Amino acid sequence: MSFFYSNWWLLPLIITIFTGVLCPAMGTVLITHKRLLQVNLISHCVLPGLALALALGVHPSIGGVISGLTGAIVAESLTNKKSENYEAVMNTILAGMLGLGVLIIPILGIRIDLEAVLFGDLLTANYGDLIRTLIAFLMFTCLITFGYEKIIYVGLDQEGASASGINVSLLNLLLSFTTALVIVSSMSAVGVILVIALLSTPTLLGVRKAPSLRIAMIRSSSYGLLISTIGFTISMIFNLSPGPAISVICVISLIFIKGENGN
Repeated sequence: MSFFYSNWWLLPLIITIFTGVLCPAMGTVLITHKRLLQVNLISHCVLPGLALALALGVHPSIGGVISGLTGAIVAESLTNKKSENYEAVMNTILAGMLGLGVLIIPILGIRIDLEAVLFGDLLTANYGDLIRTLIAFLMFTCLITFGYEKIIYVGLDQEGASASGINVSLLNLLLSFTTALVIVSSMSAVGVILVIALLSTPTLLGVRKAPSLRIAMIRSSSYGLLISTIGFTISMIFNLSPGPAISVICVISLIFIKGENGN
């Protein structure tokens, strides 16, 4: 315990490493299922849950996961029959849920450090943040270990998977729950808004010409680990906020890789 206190940077670094590996792996699954927009939705939907949880004396992460999952379920139910409205419904719900969160904070008379929630505050991370990150990591690992073939089947042919007896709705619910868990667990590292970059950019880099989902996840996680570590190191050297630094590195990485491909 005293070792971590004397090396204050070590705990944030460990969380950064796990987040850098976990987020791109989750993003790879979502992008193969054409559900990456759900990350944007859930990340905006967690705020009302955080506020209500604080007001009720419940841990904010529990409220955030429930609120994010609720938003995803509502969006899913409204787009089941008219998938062409998917993006419009998603954007409407995320804007509404974010607005609801901002409205109820003063009504409930609570104080929330919105900057830390939205953009992360990695240098104040504690053991609770590490435990939540490890729980999200374990949940994702179990989902991939026991549902890998089903995840691939649904990603390739959702209707065929449903016809073959796979409970697609349950699998999508598990994916939404795991996504919400990953996003909330990443609050300390990059915040619920900037986590979008870490779920998306390494994934875009990792899925190119990948022969399988497993290889794509490994590649994406490798990029995510590299980007997160570089962002964390730069923030330590120049006394910057790690979350925004990691997000900027994501953009630079994407521009660089795309530029190399263009040449």
